[in-house]
Amino acid sequence: MDRRRFLQAGAAAAGVLSATSCRSSQPRWRFFSDPEGRTLAALCDQIVPPDDYPGAARAGAVEFIDRQLMRHYRKHRAAYRQGLAETDQISIGTFGHPFASLAFAQQTEIVHVLEGQRRPFFDLLLNHTMQSFYGSPRHGGNRDAVSWRMLGVPEPPVRGRSQFDGGGPARS
Repeated sequence: MDRRRFLQAGAAAAGVLSATSCRSSQPRWRFFSDPEGRTLAALCDQIVPPDDYPGAARAGAVEFIDRQLMRHYRKHRAAYRQGLAETDQISIGTFGHPFASLAFAQQTEIVHVLEGQRRPFFDLLLNHTMQSFYGSPRHGGNRDAVSWRMLGVPEPPVRGRSQFDGGGPARS
């Protein structure tokens, strides 16, 4: 390899590495840390578990809650921080591992504890997960209208746009 090709290959590699490192340095969540996001995803999947359709986590529940905690749910930030930390503390105390790394059945046991001992946090989590799963995808949850497809409910038309204007796929 001559010197020019060597320098070109080096410059290309440096560009790829810098682009990759910039992308990975951006936080995934607006409010949650990565461990909190993993715990929340596992909790949401306990509320709406995956089956033939994606569970709450894959349907965007964590994204929805994360987005709303930066906006309309600001007053619930402390409850989420404390509730997620307590969930992991209970999990580590009971099974020796954080909640997200437990088997589904073990997670279910911890959720029963939360239902009894941490009822206000659990009710908040339950309400927000259900809002995410069944609400409009434009708010960050119900990704690909998964719950509406599961229920056989057609997506509502966008207000101000005729559903017969050819702007979208035909629905039957």
